[in-house]
Amino acid sequence: MCRQSATVCLVKSPSREHRELPGTAARLACLPDPRARRGRRHGLVSVLLTAACAVLAGARSYMAIGQWARHAPQDTLARLGFHPRGPLGLRRAASVSTVRRVLAGVCPGGLADLLGDSLARTESVAVDGKAARGSRTDVAPAAHLLSAVTAAGRTVSQLRVPDKTNEITAFASLLDPFDLTGTVVTADALHTQREHAKWLVEAKNAHYLLVVKGNQPRRLIHGGFAAWFP
Repeated sequence: MCRQSATVCLVKSPSREHRELPGTAARLACLPDPRARRGRRHGLVSVLLTAACAVLAGARSYMAIGQWARHAPQDTLARLGFHPRGPLGLRRAASVSTVRRVLAGVCPGGLADLLGDSLARTESVAVDGKAARGSRTDVAPAAHLLSAVTAAGRTVSQLRVPDKTNEITAFASLLDPFDLTGTVVTADALHTQREHAKWLVEAKNAHYLLVVKGNQPRRLIHGGFAAWFP
């Protein structure tokens, strides 16, 4: 299964070397541009950095991101990588439609793999999935993303769960690239599966803390700990 989208992807996921590149811009430059080569006015990195800065400033919609970019001063646009154009040499930020198109097309798994936190500085990681707000279209359902998050709330990685399936099939694919030796993996009741527990203990040398509801067996057979709730 591709870590970057719901379909087969011909672009390799970012490697460990890509994650260790200095600077956010250098890492984002490793991502494939989802747009056609013809007609690009702004670079992919510039658009992604604009969206990130706008969100950090409080933007919660595509329109708000566009408004932040439109009112950004020239020196800010220069640092974001927008080039001067026209006889006056003014920099113009990406439009709302450009931001929307880029964010909808860029691979969410690739973004998380490039910018995700390291597991070396945490003793536990939580696995949870959510539907991405604003990703539903007229022809496709909302993108469902499964994420691995540290105890400090930092995202390690995420991948898109393929349509017409659920998070259970994506659990191992999400965590497989990482060294989980000695790490405690927590998840909700959906992932209280014997196969998950066996894989974590035997294949990844990890521990687990899973929720067991009344309609599930109270005991998992491969070590770890399962909390039971009636």
